[in-house]
Amino acid sequence: MIADLFVKDLILDPSTRNVSDIKHEVKAVASSSSADRAKEFLQECKVPEGAAAYGSYEDLVKDKNVDIVYVATPHSHHYQNTMLCLEAGKHVLCEKAFTTNAAQARKLIETAKAKNLFLMEAVWTRFFPLSIQIRKFIQDGKLGAVHRVIADNSFGDNVEEKYGTTHRMINMDLAGGCLLDLGIYSLTWLFQTLYHTLPPPARQTPKVVAAITPYHATGADEMTSMILTFPSAPGPAPAGSHDGNNAAHPAHGIALTNLRVATDPDGFNTCKPAIRIQGTNGEIQVDGPAFRPVTWRFIKAKAQGQKGTGGPEVEEHECPIPGHGMFWEADECGRCVRDGKTESEGMGWEESVVIMDVMDEVRAQGGVRYPSRIESLEYPLAL
Repeated sequence: MIADLFVKDLILDPSTRNVSDIKHEVKAVASSSSADRAKEFLQECKVPEGAAAYGSYEDLVKDKNVDIVYVATPHSHHYQNTMLCLEAGKHVLCEKAFTTNAAQARKLIETAKAKNLFLMEAVWTRFFPLSIQIRKFIQDGKLGAVHRVIADNSFGDNVEEKYGTTHRMINMDLAGGCLLDLGIYSLTWLFQTLYHTLPPPARQTPKVVAAITPYHATGADEMTSMILTFPSAPGPAPAGSHDGNNAAHPAHGIALTNLRVATDPDGFNTCKPAIRIQGTNGEIQVDGPAFRPVTWRFIKAKAQGQKGTGGPEVEEHECPIPGHGMFWEADECGRCVRDGKTESEGMGWEESVVIMDVMDEVRAQGGVRYPSRIESLEYPLAL
């Protein structure tokens, strides 16, 4: 469960990741099933004594000791659960995918803005030192003009045996399918390299072409492939195109996700990069998994006429994680709340909405529709 990984990371000593300005305390946990289950959770995660255990989310948001709530329920419940927290005056870190559709994301942001509350989509990978290093490498111009990014996050499972017809991964009532659960990471790499690396005024919504294969037993997507055309990408345009080197140039982002075949089929990372970021100066490769990478490399391009000579030029970078890695997004939340910010520059509201818009379009092209009640803007609504 992602919630226990998050909580275990929260209680780690911040000095193990060279952080001294932020410290987290788990003040309360709630389970929709019972207070006893919440108590078991606290014990399993070895949370220090003093944290409250609640048998309902409504009770948790009434706790005055709670500053910010981490929402880790299924995608189908993000909108309702986050609205509950916001209406109670709590800051929120909500798991990705943010909501089931872009309209819900916009409504959450509207509510947070009106109440002057912090709200962020929990895309933990974006706050890794590895991700920050790669974005800076691109922004510094070291990769040159970026023209293509290929990202894959796929699990190779026997879907029928592992998930059947009710597991959350393929359950349409819970917004199941590989797009919202796994594909969000593939899209994260496209957006953090081709979109977020641009100054905000230069960012443009990509055009989408997508294909989906549904799971025969439930209709959830089991294989989704997306090609995104970003009208403007990092680096100079080719000489002679548009109005010269200062003009924008497009780039393609290819995002892949699949339940039946894996990015890493043998579990030893033999296939190497899950992400390839290709620019005129060379290629950045990021070894998988896409959601928790620790290794990246830059392969320098050879000049025309010199390819295949002199040996390869490769820079290897290791970025170990002293824990699971979810504490970095929590640190970001802590700093934003401390400093009175309502959104993070690292994962802003506008970008979360654009990504949800893209996933809406992918589902529309693939004919995937969730039950109307989990796509509704009505609040409160029992699910």
